[in-house]
Parts: sequence; C-alpha cells; structure tokens
Amino acid sequence: MDAITTSKLTKEFPGAQGGSVMALDGLDLAIHQGEVFGFLGPNGAGKSTTIKLLLGLIHPSQGQAFLMGTPVDQPESRRQVGYLPESPVFYDYLNAVEYLAFVGGMFRMAKSAIDSRSESLLHRLNLWVARNRPIRSYSKGMVQRLGIAQTLLHDPKIYILDEPMSGLDPLGRALVKEIIQELREAGKCVFFSTHITNDVEAVCDRVGVIIKGQLQTVEKVKTIMASGITGYRVHHSSLGETEPRETTINKEKLPEFIAELRQGGEEIMLVEPLRKNLEDFFLNIVNQGKHNDG
Repeated sequence: MDAITTSKLTKEFPGAQGGSVMALDGLDLAIHQGEVFGFLGPNGAGKSTTIKLLLGLIHPSQGQAFLMGTPVDQPESRRQVGYLPESPVFYDYLNAVEYLAFVGGMFRMAKSAIDSRSESLLHRLNLWVARNRPIRSYSKGMVQRLGIAQTLLHDPKIYILDEPMSGLDPLGRALVKEIIQELREAGKCVFFSTHITNDVEAVCDRVGVIIKGQLQTVEKVKTIMASGITGYRVHHSSLGETEPRETTINKEKLPEFIAELRQGGEEIMLVEPLRKNLEDFFLNIVNQGKHNDG
C-alpha cells in the first residue's frame, strides 16, 4: 500500500472578478512508505493547496486522495499524519511542555507516553532549557522547532511538512535534515513542499515539480544528479611535482585523457564529476513552462 495517493485531484477557487482560478489541475501521485518525496515549485504553484486537500482542510473540486488507503474526507485518515504548516501558530500563552501535552491528548496518547516522548523531543530539538517559558517568548526558529516536535510526538506513519526549514539557522536546518533521514530509515513516509532545491537534493528520494497547478514531472533525485554530469575535473601530477594540477575535461573525452596521463607516467589523484544541480533541473522546467505559455 502506498502512503499517499491522489487521483485526478483538482481544486478550483472562485475568481476575484467572476470565473474561477485553477489552483490544482488533475494531480496524480503515488508516494511510498519509507520514501522522502520533495514537492518542488515556485510560490503559488499549488503546493500548499495540495497539502490542504490531503489534510481535509479544503475539499477537492474533483478527484480523490488517500492516506494509507483511507480517503482523506474521513477524519480517521489524519490520525496517521504528523503535519507541520508553513507558518505554525500555537496557543502562545502555553509553554512547550503544556502544548505538547495538549497535542498528545488530541491523539489519545497515554500521559506517560506524552511525558517521555516530549522530554526526548525537547532535548533533541534544543528546547529543553526553554520548556517552561511561554511560547510567545520564543524566536521564530524556536517556534519552528516546536512545530517539528509536535509533528513527531505521536510517531505517525506519514509526515506532511510545508516548508519545514523555514526560519531555521544552519544548525537547525542540518538537524531537520538528519531527522528526515532517520524517519526514512524507520520506514516512514515524508512528503514536504519547498521552493529551495538544496533541501530536496540533500534528503529526497524523488522529487515532483509542480507549476501553475500542474505536475510537470516526477523523477528520482539520483537519476537527475547522474544525468546532469557535464564533465570532470582531474587532479594529476608528474613525478617530482609537489602540487597536483587540475584539468577540466569534457565527459566524452575522459577515457582518452586518462589514457594519455597514464602513458605519460602521471599519477591521477582524483577524478571529480562536474554536474548540474537540482536547481538547474528545476529552472529548466520552469523556463519550459514559460516558453509553452508564450
């Protein structure tokens, strides 16, 4: 069973001057258990609309969506989900311990499980020292980390994260990436939206690119990175040289160049692939969309 599936999922909103706005147009997706799936697109592409539909916060104009085989219009589907909104807002008069107790109660967790799980997560997310302070005193990064804690609290099968790195410093971003990788290893499904390609490149198994409400492509990240190799940087040296030299070579000419170096008695220190990154892949798809519109 796939963790998340959608079939022809569509959402239209009323337009400002009559008519309608197509926010999501016939989305077909199948996201597996044990997979980290990045949902990539520019602002206004339909990422947040998709998430709201998956969570039953809005209803589709057409199509269907399922979480662990349960239709999303059934409240039971959401018991298996941990959700982090793009800009989390909490009852700011509570402290972190009180808020996590509230969340755990909503998921019918036993008090002992809430207490032990909360303590572990607050330590892990560097909020233990501030646990008894009201949330209103937290920085944006601390609020984001508390949002991640409440997402993890009940150990769900599916994690739906809307811009999970937002507002975090480099250490916080690294921690979230580490947690996402651990969730994959535990067999969880992680679906997260972003417009930052580096985040997808670092942790995702597959990426889907959505533009103007339409899914443009779904690809394995490893495939994108492998197909993006444009050449190689070869570090090599001759006998007696103290510093290696670097030569950039076209990928088709690499075998011939390596053979020439060996014939000349040079030592090959390192062969470093030069590749386009995921941002190049994404921008190419965006530009194709603009070309097709024009």
